[in-house]
Amino acid sequence: MSTSRIIATLSLAAIVGGGGYWAGKNDVGAYLQRYVKGTGMAAEAEPRREGTGAVIYYRHPDGAAEYSAKPANTDDGRPFTPVRGSEEISLGATGSVAPEAGTAAVTPERKVLYYRNPMGLPDTSKVPKKDSMGMDYLPVYDGEVSDSSTVEVTLGKLQRTGVKTALAEKMSVSRKIRVPGTVTLDERMVSIVSMRADAFVEEVSDVTTGDRIAKGEDLFHFYSKEIATAGAEYATEMRNGGKLGPYTGSALRLKNLGVPTATITSIATERKVPQSIAYTSPRDGVVLERMAVSGMMAEAGDILFRIADISKVWVIADVPEYELASVRKGAIVSVAVRNLPGTTFKGTVDLIYPEIQMQTRTTKVRIELPNPDGQLMSNMYAEVEIEAGAGNPVVAVPNSSVIDTGDRQIVFLDKGEGRFEPIDVGLGVRGEDMTEITKGIATGDRVVVSANFLLDAESNLNAALSALTTDEVKP
Repeated sequence: MSTSRIIATLSLAAIVGGGGYWAGKNDVGAYLQRYVKGTGMAAEAEPRREGTGAVIYYRHPDGAAEYSAKPANTDDGRPFTPVRGSEEISLGATGSVAPEAGTAAVTPERKVLYYRNPMGLPDTSKVPKKDSMGMDYLPVYDGEVSDSSTVEVTLGKLQRTGVKTALAEKMSVSRKIRVPGTVTLDERMVSIVSMRADAFVEEVSDVTTGDRIAKGEDLFHFYSKEIATAGAEYATEMRNGGKLGPYTGSALRLKNLGVPTATITSIATERKVPQSIAYTSPRDGVVLERMAVSGMMAEAGDILFRIADISKVWVIADVPEYELASVRKGAIVSVAVRNLPGTTFKGTVDLIYPEIQMQTRTTKVRIELPNPDGQLMSNMYAEVEIEAGAGNPVVAVPNSSVIDTGDRQIVFLDKGEGRFEPIDVGLGVRGEDMTEITKGIATGDRVVVSANFLLDAESNLNAALSALTTDEVKP
């Protein structure tokens, strides 16, 4: 061994020996023992307080992040520790279960049903756990929510989401059904001029198709052998003291042959038959057709003129099949035509035809309109607005308050204190601004009219979580 190594060894021994002598003299060992007992070991000596209430789950006896909804054992055979309802817990940074600071003790009556995702996702757990971001799942207690579909919203959230409400009212609900239509002539105001006996047309008045004509105005003059014979018999009766009157004897025969009343009176007065008889217009109107020609031979039944009174016209509207329930006889109708912009004609529904067109699935509705100035002409295109809806006051809510999913129709009822409940309702007539409610809502109920789709989404989430709890989460 070299001299330098011997010197280094002796120096180290002197240092160690001196340190040991100093530690022994100052009782360092006793000091370290008291420090250890006052820190970590004191925690082991502290007795664990037993909780009260029903057992909600079981945890690992060593505090590891392992939980079970029913009694279980560790790998080495030790039983899991039961956690009761009074022991409100949270997961610490290491995954061990520790009392949550600053919270009041939970009463034994509050039972934890399950733990839900802190971000509102449809994910629940029967035991405590963390999500992918390290956030603790939140406990849901029995009786915390009375109805799984009821939504509770704080005042601040109400203001941010713009939830608005309105009262259900008793009122008449109406709307306009807009359909196309066509102007047609009133069938009851069209007359046909024809002969009831063979006759020769001697002269036709200066009347053509489209001309307006007054009742009693001459249309043409004719000669008929059969009418002349009946007229001669009537004149003879009058000369022999026959009774004057249009419904007796030969006078009635002349009337049945289509001779005008004025001509019959003239024969009775003058006691002779005129060489030609004038045929007059049976009504005021417009000449639709003229078939009479001077010098022609007209057989019985031949049509010589068609005359229509256009002081009243019809509008035939095509109403879709699904709108028929809202249309009623006597409903007010507004009609507009393209050649008279800004002009509106008012009428009423006169008849709903008892037939649906196979090709268009529409039904014809007849509307009667006054037409004193003759502005409405046959075959005009018309734009029709029919007042439809309930005539009597009904319970109604704004259209925006109704959520129609196809399978069901719901309205959110404001129950106060930020609580909103979805109510299934029955719908009646849907008006321009209001909708009739046949069941589910009463007059004076306050309903949500804005941001109700957000409430519906949260209500569906609550219902889904409740369904999971019922079948799967039973602590």
